[in-house]
Amino acid sequence: MDYQSMSKPELLKEKEKLQEAYDAFKAQGLKLNMARGKPSLQQLDLSMKMLDELTSTSDMLASTGDDCRNYGMPDGLPEMRALFAAMMGVSPSNVIVGGNSSLNMMFDFISCAMTHGFKGELPWAKQGPIKFLCPSPGYDRHFSVTEYFGIEMITIPMKSYGPDMDIVEALVSSDERIKGIWCVPKYSNPQGLTYSDQTVRRFASLKPRAKDFKIMWDNAYCVHDLTDTPDQLLNFYEECEKAGNLDLPVIFASTSKVTFPGAGVAAMAAGPDTLSVFREHLSFQTIGPDKLNQLRHINFFKDIGGIREQMKRHRAILEPKFQLVNRMLEEKLGGLGVATWTKPNGGYFVSVDVCEGCAKRVVSLCKEAGVVLTNAGATYPYGKDPKDSNIRLAPTFPPLSELEQAMELFCISIKLAAAEKFLAENQEN
Repeated sequence: MDYQSMSKPELLKEKEKLQEAYDAFKAQGLKLNMARGKPSLQQLDLSMKMLDELTSTSDMLASTGDDCRNYGMPDGLPEMRALFAAMMGVSPSNVIVGGNSSLNMMFDFISCAMTHGFKGELPWAKQGPIKFLCPSPGYDRHFSVTEYFGIEMITIPMKSYGPDMDIVEALVSSDERIKGIWCVPKYSNPQGLTYSDQTVRRFASLKPRAKDFKIMWDNAYCVHDLTDTPDQLLNFYEECEKAGNLDLPVIFASTSKVTFPGAGVAAMAAGPDTLSVFREHLSFQTIGPDKLNQLRHINFFKDIGGIREQMKRHRAILEPKFQLVNRMLEEKLGGLGVATWTKPNGGYFVSVDVCEGCAKRVVSLCKEAGVVLTNAGATYPYGKDPKDSNIRLAPTFPPLSELEQAMELFCISIKLAAAEKFLAENQEN
């Protein structure tokens, strides 16, 4: 029965039953963590053989003949640029390979814009107060970067097809202080949505008032499919090229959840003018990236086909976890009117919306009973969810047995928080 239609006596009885189940979990002294989208130990083991790829001096040479132990090649090894080009849908000439973190490259790109600027415009830091668009629910670390630089963040609602493009277009075309937008276009964090073809085309055809506007296109999950019918994302760079807007895109990807998050390889791609400015920015930081790590990856994967085979192995580990989450949400919460959730075809997260005003209570209940979730509100700028309803689930790290325990507690907590809410409303009325 829908909780909202229950009478006060029914709600009291339900709450008493839920409290008893919750207390039983609390007594177990659980210590489970579903706060971040980390690969499991089983996934990390998939790449262990990569560490054996370089064993002699002859292994250290790039195809160009350069010794990868030495300085040089600031854009990265040609094969690594080609591998990322295939992942991101661009030409290798448009790719710069960085260190292990795409987030680091994003931060560095914003830093470059703040201190030196793009498109012949003043650095952002010298233009007075500036703004960034933040589709929400979204990736908390994106929002942290803009908040760190003191950039005002504007929440953009997410629709089933991606960000609300009517709002995006209206704001971008009218306010030159808006300098960019964060995007996770495929299997978005946390909802697992993929932008529609029309959304991609509308982004590529934007006419920003600001000449130095940038679209931060974080394609983190471009190869992270979990079904036989994966989502298809239209090639953003090609659409920008068609629209004559190659100054707009700044595309990011990495192998962080393909090999080792702490020792993967990251890359960015952009139009020629944007890359020219960023290359100069990088030239003062480093004489060359970690080419040995790039070489290990190249020898391990060979080409994009090797990446796809690796992702099939990841899928075999992850798909049962996502199926478990969806099954338990359906069985425990279906028809109660206390939550809705996404059913992504890939990526690393499931987004759950609980009753308005209940997300913080659910997260708190879970924490008190030994299951740590992402903080309620984290998926919105400044950590403030206006409805206090969204919770990001990260089911990838725990083993299936622990995940099942965590989900059992999560569902009990959602129902308990909802029962408390409707009882309070019942008393007020």
